[in-house]
Amino acid sequence: MPASFNRLDPSALSEEELAVLASFTARPGHVVVVDEQGEQTELPDMLFRLLLRVAEFMRQGRPIVIFPEEEELTTQAAATFLGCSRQHLVNLLEAGTIPFTYTGTHRRLVFRDVVEYARQRDRERRRTLDALGRAVDDAGVYESAYTGEE
Repeated sequence: MPASFNRLDPSALSEEELAVLASFTARPGHVVVVDEQGEQTELPDMLFRLLLRVAEFMRQGRPIVIFPEEEELTTQAAATFLGCSRQHLVNLLEAGTIPFTYTGTHRRLVFRDVVEYARQRDRERRRTLDALGRAVDDAGVYESAYTGEE
């Protein structure tokens, strides 16, 4: 298997493969995979639903990367995932915000922990924006802007 097997990029697909992908839809009943020898293996429903999501992302032209939640990331990979600078991530690590370990002198983060931090960060951002919106509504800023009142 190639080293980049865990990355699925729709731009690498042929026209025929894209056509098959476009026809990949949910159908009721049992879903099976047939190998080269004709052996059939029934897919669990949960796996089939995941494959449908992958197919939908690829139809949209969005590459997919698959790896286990316990995968260890470098600080640069984690920062890229979070959309922040590596230095900001290191500051978060040193503050104890995200767990990490050392491999020699290099910090390593577990993907699951990075995802959990991102979810918490996003929830906090949403709460803050909701509170700001309520404060603006309570202050009547929008009404005064439209009516010319102050």
